Formats: sequence, structure tokens, C-alpha cells
Amino acid sequence: MSETLDVLQRKIWSARELGSVVRMMKVLAAASIIQYERAMHSLSDYYHAVELGLSVCLQGIDSPQVKPGGVASSAKLIAIAFGSDQGLVGQFNDTLADFVLAELNELPGEKTIWAVGERIYTRLADAGTQQNRLYDVPNSVTAITPLVSQILIDHEDRAEKGETYLFHNRPVSGTGYEPVKQRLLPLDVQWQRNYHQIEWPTKLLPEVLGSRESTLGALIREYLFVSLFKTCAESLASENASRLAAMQRAQRKIDELLDGLRAAFNQERQTSIDEELFDVVSGFEALASQDR
Repeated sequence: MSETLDVLQRKIWSARELGSVVRMMKVLAAASIIQYERAMHSLSDYYHAVELGLSVCLQGIDSPQVKPGGVASSAKLIAIAFGSDQGLVGQFNDTLADFVLAELNELPGEKTIWAVGERIYTRLADAGTQQNRLYDVPNSVTAITPLVSQILIDHEDRAEKGETYLFHNRPVSGTGYEPVKQRLLPLDVQWQRNYHQIEWPTKLLPEVLGSRESTLGALIREYLFVSLFKTCAESLASENASRLAAMQRAQRKIDELLDGLRAAFNQERQTSIDEELFDVVSGFEALASQDR
């Protein structure tokens, strides 16, 4: 038995309303991607300037002289995972959680996860990982700074310092993303060796004025802040790219659903018109036979 016209009209109206919501979310996701990409591009030059400053200050130093918060090698390990608080992001959190679990299995020592985002926190908790901190995901570029500051404060307050890794999704071409890992701490010989390889862009090398240790300490603080800020901005850009892709898929499905509902509505309407015409013709023929 075919559905009535009233039922089909209600379904078409509901699909149109859902399509309006999806289109609005697409616009918001696209606008968010733009602001986070601008922040990433603006930060890249400053990040490079910090790297150049570190390369100059570390010249001639055989081992790290400034270790913020007494960072030292230890069996303790902190993994900071940047996920999302909201849904409708496809496999964004699942992909990152699987990557985090696979990478942590390769690392020795006791592991603790600090999660940025309730979704990734829940996903990792279901896998049985040890977590003791949960941070809200920033909803704008200006909200990234308070989050980064709080993470640095919490890290400084830890009694035991060890290795710290950052896990997040990084944007790739189009609306794609890929999970990546960055070793943030400790600032050891391996970290210092990477900055020894950075070459100054001109032939004239700058000179460090004042205390080399105080300058190095200031640059290291900037390095930690910018690294976390950059990670968070890339994660937010990836999240909105994933949401945009999910909304595009939803829009296609809604359009297909509307096409099917409109076809069914037109068929039902034509059937109803045909039945009414048949009733009129049948009534006319009955009256005509009575007159004869």
C-alpha cells in the first residue's frame, strides 16, 4: 500500500529542514577552517624565527643548559592527544585514537594521557588507557592561548618530569588529514642536535646580547608555547575539514532522499488524480446508462 500524500509532504519538509541545517554547518565549518589556516600560516614565520634563535643560542653548547621545569629523562611518559568535543566529524577521533594506541605500544615506561576533547577522551578511556586530565576544545583562535597556557602550567606542576609527546591530526590536501606525533620534551641532546643542523639564512651570524642562558630560556618557553599552539590550530583545522567532508556526504544523501521523495510524491499525486478521473468517468457512464 502506497504512502499518502500527507505523509510524503511531511517527509519532504523534514528533509528540507535537515538540509538547511547541514548547509549551515557546512558554512560554519568552512569559515572555521579559514580562521585556523590563517593562524597556522601566521604562526609558521614566528615558529621559524624561534627555531633560528634556538640554533644560534645552542651553537657551541655540548648539552642543554636550560631545562624548563627540571625536565629530565624518565620512565614516565605523557601523551597529549588533541581530539574533538563535538560529533559529526566522521572518523576524526577514531583515526587519532588508533594512532595514539599504536604509537604508545611501541614506547616503554608508564604512560599517562592528557586528552583535549571529550570524544577522544572517551575513545581512549574505552581502550583502557590511564588518563587523568581532560581539557575543553577551543572554539576560536583566541581561545587557544588559555588552553596552551593551562597545559604548560599543569606540566610545570608535575612532580615527576619525563617524556612528553603531542598527538593530533594534521591537515593535508583538500579536506583530508593525517595523524602525526611530535616529541615535545625532554630538551635533550637529540633535540639540541636537530637545531644544530639549522643554518642561518644569511652570511652574517647574529650575536647573543646579555646572558646566553636567559635568552635560551626565553626562546625555549616560546618554543613550547608555539609548538602547542601550532598543534592545537592544526587539530582544529583538521576537525572542521572532517566535519565539512561529513556534511558534504550528508548533503548528497539528503539530495538523493529528496529526489526519491519527490518522485514518490508525484507518482502518488498522479495516481490520486487518475483515480478521481476514473470515478468521474464511471459516474458519468452510470448516469448516461440510466438516462438511456
